[in-house]
Amino acid sequence: MEQLYVFGTGNAAVTRYYNTCFAIRDGDRYFMVDAGGGNGIMGILQDMQVDLNQIHDIFVTHKHTDHLLGIVWIVRFISSRMKAGTYEGNLSIYCHQELTSAIDTMCRLTLQENLCRLIGDRILLIPVHDGETLSVLDYKITFFDIHSTKAKQYGFTTVLKNKKRLTCAGDEPYNPLCRPYVEGSHWLLHEAFCLYRDREKFKPYEKHHSTVKDACELARQLNIPNLVLWHTEDKTFGHRKDLYLAEGREYYHGNLNVPDDKEILTL
Repeated sequence: MEQLYVFGTGNAAVTRYYNTCFAIRDGDRYFMVDAGGGNGIMGILQDMQVDLNQIHDIFVTHKHTDHLLGIVWIVRFISSRMKAGTYEGNLSIYCHQELTSAIDTMCRLTLQENLCRLIGDRILLIPVHDGETLSVLDYKITFFDIHSTKAKQYGFTTVLKNKKRLTCAGDEPYNPLCRPYVEGSHWLLHEAFCLYRDREKFKPYEKHHSTVKDACELARQLNIPNLVLWHTEDKTFGHRKDLYLAEGREYYHGNLNVPDDKEILTL
């Protein structure tokens, strides 16, 4: 049975959580989604006993620093292993068309030339398009434009081996244009910037984000049985899980998850 490896759960401005990124684990293989904002991802992978040799497929949702910059570190370490002969196969990085050049440029500006020679050879930047379905690991993954109000961003949906549909809606509120991809999902991964009661403090709507209440009401309306909330503030650090669960259960009666960094959920 697949597992959801939660590497980070914070938004862009957190200091006590790592930025939101995760992987779906199937056996000894991982489909990784985003890498957070820095080299903290390397320590998290080590702590969770995820070997880079088990990561061959990464999806980058969009260009914001808290999702993108960790990719440079992943490329650096994997390309070094490739050069040393200790990493078998290729690394495929999936992202929307505009992001391929950004990742390529960022790596070439910051990494050694001998490592960058692997880009296009064994490190493959694969553009995906709205509504396109690709085979990744043993899954058919459909990528879709979330219609972001800030930067072009894609989410994805796939069917797990237990026949349950899992959908990642990105880090902005659900857009009704995405209903064909989200409706009918058994698992929805959705952002929740803060508690509804704290909306005046954190101003999520000005930042184009949701509250716990908003995300839970959405999941209830769409009949989603399993909801994961992340991409949050960190001022409630140490109490966030209890506070978010308490508010969320007022509006949603399914299986509500507010994971901590480095937590593993069974899908």
